[in-house]
Amino acid sequence: MTDDTMAAISRAVGLGHEGQPDAARNALLALWKSLGPQGDPLHRCALAHYLADLYDDAAEALTWDIRALDAADSLSNDRAQQYDSALDVRGFYPSLHLNLADNYRRLSSFTAAQREITAARATLHTLPDSPYSTTIRTAVDEVETAIQARNPRPRPSAPTGGR
Repeated sequence: MTDDTMAAISRAVGLGHEGQPDAARNALLALWKSLGPQGDPLHRCALAHYLADLYDDAAEALTWDIRALDAADSLSNDRAQQYDSALDVRGFYPSLHLNLADNYRRLSSFTAAQREITAARATLHTLPDSPYSTTIRTAVDEVETAIQARNPRPRPSAPTGGR
């Protein structure tokens, strides 16, 4: 079964990867508006997660990362697996908490950042060994080091809004 909304999200994300962050952001924002606050949690989670990466401003990114986490909290494995049988919602949480930690850190809210990086670490076991999980584990270490150093500067390896 084709999921037209996920396909539209993927197309918009592709625009960002092609160096068109404004077009990607506009497409995702239009999709967000069409979903509404009670829209499909899979769509809301994916959309908000990708949209957060399109903002260089940590406060704007944080808003979208909170929305992604809220949507994941209401997403069932059954729904996620209707889209992709390999998905396990528990595997979303390391990245979601990592992103929150990084945004809080960039806003110099180090206590909140530490709380989120601890949550990310507590969920790392849900990730199978893969290049993706290696990337997430490495980023968790980088963000935690930056939190401990009270360093609010953006990480060189972090996604950016393309500016």
